[in-house]
Amino acid sequence: MFDALSEKLQGVFRSLRGEGTIKESHVDAALREIRLAMLEADVHFKVVKDFLERVRVRAVGQDVLKSLTPDQAVLRVVRDEMVEMLGGSASVRLQRSSRLPSVVLMAGLQGSGKTTSTAKLARWLVKGGHQPLMVSTDVYRPAAREQLRTLGQQNSLKVFHPETDKPAEILKLALQESRSIGHDFLLVDTAGRLHIDDELMAELAELKAIGEPSEILYVADAMTGQDAVRSATEFHKRVGITGVILTKMDGDARGGAALSTAAVTGCPVKFAGTGEKAEAFEPFEPERMVGRLLGMGDVLSLIEKAEESFDRDKAEETFRKMQRNEFTLEDFRDQLVQLRKMGPLDQVLSMIPGMSSQMKNVDMEQGERELKKQSAIIDSMTPRERRSPEILNGSRRKRIAKGSGTAVEDVNRLLKQFAQARKMMKSLGAGSKAMQKLASKFAHLR
Repeated sequence: MFDALSEKLQGVFRSLRGEGTIKESHVDAALREIRLAMLEADVHFKVVKDFLERVRVRAVGQDVLKSLTPDQAVLRVVRDEMVEMLGGSASVRLQRSSRLPSVVLMAGLQGSGKTTSTAKLARWLVKGGHQPLMVSTDVYRPAAREQLRTLGQQNSLKVFHPETDKPAEILKLALQESRSIGHDFLLVDTAGRLHIDDELMAELAELKAIGEPSEILYVADAMTGQDAVRSATEFHKRVGITGVILTKMDGDARGGAALSTAAVTGCPVKFAGTGEKAEAFEPFEPERMVGRLLGMGDVLSLIEKAEESFDRDKAEETFRKMQRNEFTLEDFRDQLVQLRKMGPLDQVLSMIPGMSSQMKNVDMEQGERELKKQSAIIDSMTPRERRSPEILNGSRRKRIAKGSGTAVEDVNRLLKQFAQARKMMKSLGAGSKAMQKLASKFAHLR
């Protein structure tokens, strides 16, 4: 989503490289470029103005002017201020009530993704050991309540679905159900409404009075633009939101409204939806998001994704096979499968420091297609062929190409890459043995 903004911001910092010392004129020139980049990305003009004023005060300080690396010094200032703009460096989690259940009201405009976000939040809570109950009070949109029930069934989540069509009554019954069963969270999917719709806003205020929620989360479509900022501001004035959930963060909109919402309302962004699947939902970490924006990577998120996707025992066994030069095409396929579990290739690579600038001229869709193609080729082999690729003669390669819907050239290319990888692993294994012998000699001398 933030590709254009990220590229322009990184360009600003590249222009400062090579300067022996940084002058106010350098700072002013950099801030002009940052202002243009943020405005083009649809960041609210007041947010841009306040942000740049804070950056300038810090950037012209003596600690920066005397810095040996001006580009890094200004980058640090921009990073720190951007983190504050998005809610600060402290991890924000859901507030809980002293009395169960803790009620979370999901509010926002129609079509912003409230129902899907409710199910995603419930799944995230279950993963953390909680027992949430979902309920929909949206009696206006056709099949809205059915949609939530369907999402619950698909993801093995509890949904309360009473017969009444009165929102206040639905919430009262859901509270009774939660307390009688022992649910610790009640997630309430409210009807989408415009902030100028007084009747529906009054209904939301009534639901707040009944449920006494610990959280009122405003669900904002990150592709909406400045209207999301205006709506969030009005919702905050009238019902008092406590946090923001950004949806459709995997889209290709400019994304500035997402940066503005937290700054304008003073409420932190707590979660972000990064895809259509139920698992594409994560706590929003300002430091990590800003790291990606500024090309600094996000190693912590990369590690977390790897831990979720990779089987530790299988990874250790694969490493041992590499050392013994027993790495097979089956192992190679398993690695491809686990890599694809981590998410889209561009998202994974953007978390690696310095990779974002290298990705500009790389066709990510081609990379994704190549990974799928390689998996299909290996799947079309017999178990014996995967374990002993040296038996793959011309006729076998033709059969594999036909079975995987690829060309023989693709099969040949994969086998060549695999042979090169095995050769490299063999040399690494020999190197580790040499190091072990050297270490034992030094141990003997001691």
